[in-house]
Amino acid sequence: MYALILVPLVSFILTFLSTPWIIPKLGRAGLTGRDMNKRDRPEIPEMGGFGIVFGLSSGILLAVAFVTFFDSIFSGLELRFIFAALSTILLMSLIGIFDDLFAMHQAVKATLPLFAALPLVAVEAGSSTMTIPFIGGVDFGIFYILLLVPMGVAGASNVTNMLAGFNGLEAGMGFVACASLSFIAFSLGEFEALIILLAMCGSLLAFLFYNRYPARVFIGDMGTLSIGAVIASAVIIGDFESLGIILIIPYAFDFFIKVRNRFPSKNWWGVLERGKLTCSGRPISLCQWIMKLTGGISEEGLVLLLVFVEAVFGVIAICVVLMR
Repeated sequence: MYALILVPLVSFILTFLSTPWIIPKLGRAGLTGRDMNKRDRPEIPEMGGFGIVFGLSSGILLAVAFVTFFDSIFSGLELRFIFAALSTILLMSLIGIFDDLFAMHQAVKATLPLFAALPLVAVEAGSSTMTIPFIGGVDFGIFYILLLVPMGVAGASNVTNMLAGFNGLEAGMGFVACASLSFIAFSLGEFEALIILLAMCGSLLAFLFYNRYPARVFIGDMGTLSIGAVIASAVIIGDFESLGIILIIPYAFDFFIKVRNRFPSKNWWGVLERGKLTCSGRPISLCQWIMKLTGGISEEGLVLLLVFVEAVFGVIAICVVLMR
């Protein structure tokens, strides 16, 4: 299983090398966005998710090569599930590119991921019987593959796309979520899911070198939607959806706050005062609630706090597995 180490390693190296090559090209192409939480609001290249998807895909395809040419290394792996998951992730990345370029309406962006789940539907990924906490196993029959799988992909992708906008937040929380799920997948022996998650861990960790405060590049919708697609695809093909839901809880809090405020597209950022981000009005997001409750917090502190919260839920999910 030493070959497993090569999957995140290759993803890390290729993302680490490709991202600084992409950054100036994005700037010259005018693909930039304002960093709203800095005093001078500088223009920063966005759509850095290209580097993440490139590294992720390379790591996954390396594992496929191992299966094809050295089957004894990953004996018994179902390549159809890996390719279906990769197809869903790449389709979601394509949706993210269109959203970054053309700013799609929220309703369209919420609906398109349903179609990105079709590769998973086609291979009948996952099991129709799901374990519900305090209830036990529930068999959803054909509704699982036709309804719950597309809804899971769409839901996970949209919530990870919404909790964003601060240096290192998306990649940091995504890394913690995927690392936690990697441990779970390894513990359960779900190696198809493990390969996908490890590849994403390597890519996100490398991307953080350029996206952490002060960010040199933004992840873009291409990156945030891909994170959600990886989480959803992995827990579906690994049959541990309920554990994935635990990792999504912090994102869900932010989602419901934004639902209550009708998905605000403006004034989601903070007001910078004496080096801290504050919220003077009514909070319209989880991040603004944190600013309000703390009486002001630095951008680095805000991101670290949310990454820590995600880590707590990761530990909870891991404990659930270990106590089985």
